[in-house]
Amino acid sequence: MKETPEVDRLIWLDGAFVPWRDATVHVLSHSLQRGSLVFDFMSIKQTPRGGAVFRLDRHLKRLLRSCSLMGLPMAYEEEVLAKAILETIRANPGARNVKISAFIPSIEVDVVPADPRVSVAIAAYDPALDIQSRLPGESRARPSALRISLERHTRQRREDIISPEAKVSANYVSSMVAKARALKAGFHEILLLDEDGFVAEGPTSNVFVVDPEGTLRTPPERRVLRGVTRASVIELAEIMQIQVREEPIAPEELLLSAEIFMTGTSASIVPVESIDGRGIGQSCPGPVTQRLRGTLLGIENGEDTSFDHWLTYVEENRV
Repeated sequence: MKETPEVDRLIWLDGAFVPWRDATVHVLSHSLQRGSLVFDFMSIKQTPRGGAVFRLDRHLKRLLRSCSLMGLPMAYEEEVLAKAILETIRANPGARNVKISAFIPSIEVDVVPADPRVSVAIAAYDPALDIQSRLPGESRARPSALRISLERHTRQRREDIISPEAKVSANYVSSMVAKARALKAGFHEILLLDEDGFVAEGPTSNVFVVDPEGTLRTPPERRVLRGVTRASVIELAEIMQIQVREEPIAPEELLLSAEIFMTGTSASIVPVESIDGRGIGQSCPGPVTQRLRGTLLGIENGEDTSFDHWLTYVEENRV
């Protein structure tokens, strides 16, 4: 059996750094068995002033909101978590992403844990080097334009069961199964529908549609995960005087769109080339997608200093 290469990184776990391989929980822990782990994922941008976390405050507010929705008693305040994230990045040179997890480590039999104590783990790493290189087969490089399968029989998370707003591991099971089917069929991504049959989102991304009149449309916030990049795009569009409407989008409307793009922490803005094999618009990426993507990348890279408040610089915030 081939040995797994050692990863020389440290993980922040409840206030102390532990080696990557030692950051473990018991196989019978509540969060592993019941899917109650809450998490958030942030990108570390490379700027002229060094590494910076994009919209750190928004990510942490979403994490704490998810814990509240799931009833997880978080013991750490936002300021403490922000400081811990920056310390973790400094302790792991070359990291490109940060993942923070809040979970119940106790071994439990019942659905409602007798010991609801929450642990927090923070990992700063480069997925391409620290994870993908240790997996069998070739890595899946995300293309600049995607082919998307619209899964007409898969419904996204239901708000009457678990709020779509909660970034909890249990919310990703249905999308995992659906995306696996899409990949097997030769597609790059999948769009899920909500319980009423309207377009919801991708497994880890939000979707935007540009109609023939140039209006930007996206599904209502209450039906999707409140993506940080999604919120940023809406803010930028309004500043750039691009009309934005948050409203239900029927699946058949997608093929009539001038442009479609998806947003997420890792990819920022990714244009969609086709839906179920049928091309979208006259060009990919379209003009609205290009404008928004160029503006957002300039902000993330620290080139647009008017949005410096969206970046938390790692070294400049050393305490």
